Amino acid sequence: MAFPDESLSQGEEVRLHLHPHWIAMTWPTIMAVITIGGTAAAAAFWLSGMPVLFYIVAVVALVLFIWLSLVPYIVWRSTHYAFTNKQVLLRSGVLRRIERGIPLSKVNDVRTTQGILDRILRSGTILIESAGEHGQSDLHRVPDAIKVGNTLKELVEHDVDRHQLDEDELRTVLKEHREAGGSL
Repeated sequence: MAFPDESLSQGEEVRLHLHPHWIAMTWPTIMAVITIGGTAAAAAFWLSGMPVLFYIVAVVALVLFIWLSLVPYIVWRSTHYAFTNKQVLLRSGVLRRIERGIPLSKVNDVRTTQGILDRILRSGTILIESAGEHGQSDLHRVPDAIKVGNTLKELVEHDVDRHQLDEDELRTVLKEHREAGGSL
């Protein structure tokens, strides 16, 4: 699933688009199996001549399935981490969407944290420290966190290089400035 173009500026290209690590869906999947199994077991009430009890169990199972499995899945699918050639975009929310863009030029530090389970599953948390009023952003359960952190660092370095003049370009600009009658 591509990152929505409506969030990108002209000339901006998505280099990496992720959702949180699949491990975030482990508990909701377990709950889905339990609620479906409970409904199947409740079918025994139907067969034993107690359909009212079956309906009660089925309704409770449906509510639990929606609350503990379906809603977490929708939240997981609607959480996006996008890394572009200009910014880091964090987007989440189902009914109310929250989107935050951190320009690469404002990124001061990128830190990756992994516990033992994260290392086994190749996930982790990336902390992006940026200049501005919000300061720090945590990206939790990022798949391949080390690679993603390194990619982000490369994007930041490339952005810095893109905005800096090398020695020859600086000489050319200064020469043109002097020829135009400007002073330093």
